[in-house]
Amino acid sequence: MTTLGTLLIGGAAALLLYPYVVYPAFLRILGHLRARSAPAPVDGVEEWPTVSITVPVYNEEGQVHELIESLLALDYPEEKRQILIVSDASSDGTDEIVEEYSDRGIELLRVEGRSGKTAVENAARLHLTGEFVLNTDASIRILPGALKPLVAALQDPEVGVASGCDISIAKGGEGANLGESGYVGYEMWVRELENRVDGIVGASGCLYAIRRDLHLVPVPEALSRDFISALNARERGYRSVSVKDALCLVPRTPSLLREYRRKVRTLTRGMQTLLHKRVLLNPFRFGIFSWMLFSHKMARWLLPWAVLLGGVGLLLLALDAPWARWVAAAVGAGAVLAAVPWGIERWKGVPPALPRPFTLPAYVAAGVLAVFHAQLRVIGQRQDPVWEPTRREGGDPAPATEGPATSR
Repeated sequence: MTTLGTLLIGGAAALLLYPYVVYPAFLRILGHLRARSAPAPVDGVEEWPTVSITVPVYNEEGQVHELIESLLALDYPEEKRQILIVSDASSDGTDEIVEEYSDRGIELLRVEGRSGKTAVENAARLHLTGEFVLNTDASIRILPGALKPLVAALQDPEVGVASGCDISIAKGGEGANLGESGYVGYEMWVRELENRVDGIVGASGCLYAIRRDLHLVPVPEALSRDFISALNARERGYRSVSVKDALCLVPRTPSLLREYRRKVRTLTRGMQTLLHKRVLLNPFRFGIFSWMLFSHKMARWLLPWAVLLGGVGLLLLALDAPWARWVAAAVGAGAVLAAVPWGIERWKGVPPALPRPFTLPAYVAAGVLAVFHAQLRVIGQRQDPVWEPTRREGGDPAPATEGPATSR
């Protein structure tokens, strides 16, 4: 039992460490050996090309004013910029508010009949006039200087997609989802390492720009457009890059339950997208990119199985080793702490204000369970093309399904 338990724990440790520690370490080494140039600087652009900014919305009357004002404040020549708000059959005052800005160049495209985020993005394609397309979300606030660095990066003929840099902020309370902030920072760091090797494997759903011809490629409604955009680009010989100067603010929701549903939805769509584009995992055709895609995505999706292996191994060791019993007891205590915020939110209906010893274990547990839940949905061929925006500001969500994609 001791030998088996040790082997199981060793295997679990390998599965946990590889995507989060070993893979970034390899990227650092490769980045020194075959470093690619950084995205082109803004001051290298002599004439700015036309850009279409598109935002899918559904029942966003509470924040569409702020959204539009932030888009109008972007530092970019007005005559080279198109802003198109795409309403997925909104039933509140969203469309009327957007129309108030028509004299300032804001365009509204209403799609009748709830069809989902990817579907309305597909519908908007033929209405876009720009050489490049900027995609963002209604809850995201793009900093004024973020657009030019993205467009500058796309001046490189090898670059097909330029992704922004997410900054997680606590709009719903200072202690809201602290674990999410750390994860977003880590993800941006890994993308910077990938930049130096062969480009990122997936764009940020919060903010990314893409060449028009790539954006016009239709995307199946159940898939993740930000993820598949990077995959489509690679399939056609382009790289995707992360642009650290293209900053956008991503509010965190204080609700663990809503955050969990968002994770499950985005993970499910991500897994279905990679399944759809599994040809890119062939190293004989796509070389080092295939290894990066496996390491960044698929290796992380093994997390629940690593936890399961480690748990079984620890229980086997606990039969003979006192130290293993103490470790098992500590893990059990962590599970109890993680369950407290979930239980309180389900009981009271509002997110509790708890210290980090409760919120951080709850965030980790949510991540592990969300991956497993998403895998079950993929196996069951569950699809949710109709999306419900995440109310990141902490207000009550509109009744229906789940939240919008944010790159994981």
